[in-house]
Amino acid sequence: MRPGRRRLLVGGAALAAVALLRTGERGAPHDAYFAALARSLRAAGLAQQPTLVLDLARLRANAALVQRHVAGRLQLRLVNKSLPCLALLDAVAAATGTQRQMVFNLPYLELTSRARPQCELLLGKPLPVAAAAQYLRQRPASGFEPARQLQWLVDTPARLQQYRELARAQRQPMRVNLEIDVGLHRGGVADPATLRTMLQLIAEEPLLQWSGFMGYDAHTEKLPDLPGWRAYAHEQVLARYREAVDELGRSPLAARLADATLNTGGSPTFRLHDGSGAANEVAVGSAMVKPLDFDTPLLADFRCAAFIATPVLKVAAFRPPVGVEFVGTLARAWDPNQRRQAHIHGGHWLAEPVSPAGLAASALIGPSSNQQILLGSGRQALEPDSLVFFRPTQSEAVLQQFGDIAVWDGERGIVDTWTPFPAAG
Repeated sequence: MRPGRRRLLVGGAALAAVALLRTGERGAPHDAYFAALARSLRAAGLAQQPTLVLDLARLRANAALVQRHVAGRLQLRLVNKSLPCLALLDAVAAATGTQRQMVFNLPYLELTSRARPQCELLLGKPLPVAAAAQYLRQRPASGFEPARQLQWLVDTPARLQQYRELARAQRQPMRVNLEIDVGLHRGGVADPATLRTMLQLIAEEPLLQWSGFMGYDAHTEKLPDLPGWRAYAHEQVLARYREAVDELGRSPLAARLADATLNTGGSPTFRLHDGSGAANEVAVGSAMVKPLDFDTPLLADFRCAAFIATPVLKVAAFRPPVGVEFVGTLARAWDPNQRRQAHIHGGHWLAEPVSPAGLAASALIGPSSNQQILLGSGRQALEPDSLVFFRPTQSEAVLQQFGDIAVWDGERGIVDTWTPFPAAG
């Protein structure tokens, strides 16, 4: 083959390879689901600013899946911080038949025990003893009884001694649930000797009552999905929990096991527990609304029930800022999905655009909490006042960023607004 012809063929092959690597055009207008959701928001006068919207039918369907798994096998405790709204918690409690909640900070403990005195509460993380003291000094007048309805989470002998001194100072009985380390290594009792010491201290103090264990196991589904890794981690969770219960059985508190709260799990892992292990209760929150971070095989049949809707302010052909025109022009030529730009109201949330399909934040310009720029091919058919929907990556904190939550019930449209909890750590 002549050299010129060889160069021509090699060059042609290289161009063909580059063409194959070039990003294909994508995008489409809202599908029927999001089109109906957008119409309902407009009809309710909620399309002019960023709004958190909750699909009530999907919420109930998700709650039914949870209830179907736990019914007759385990107790269910709702994670307060992941469903941070009294009306939302009420709806899920009604759907699942539980009044158990897990709270994680002093403001939500005060709010929940005041507004929902029928609830039975378990702390999801150890609070500084000063926070516990503040709560006991200002007990709600709602009829909620901390000595009967509240379990304080304690993770170390030192904190347990602090709580003992608080109980004595307040002359207040306190139920104590011990955090055990089942493999996450985020804290909690990690060895039998320490557990024995803590159980003995509780047994010797009349104002302290051992109420159970809590062993959080989120790590098991976050490990790399390599053969045997997750299964082994879960086996260790069960074994460590069993060891703690066995240690309790050898202690002076053994008789209290029959009424104990033995909590484990979480939204990513509750389906790994079927009541055959030592634990008798699972905690679930985020799975009820299924944000993006919970797209896992164990939750494959759950559906996202919460979205952020925000209006488009401006639409134009994408023009890179002065100073990077050359880079922007190359990017647009290479990727047809950077032809059009839409400036939305707000942005930079813990969320990803989900509808219309094919939108992405501009990596060249970067994020903005004021006017996020989203790029697309133009197939989305966006124009000013169109709505864009985002899917949150998590529920906690995000559900509290937009004022009242718009509650959508399919054909009936927006049927209610629910006020979320105030932001708190």
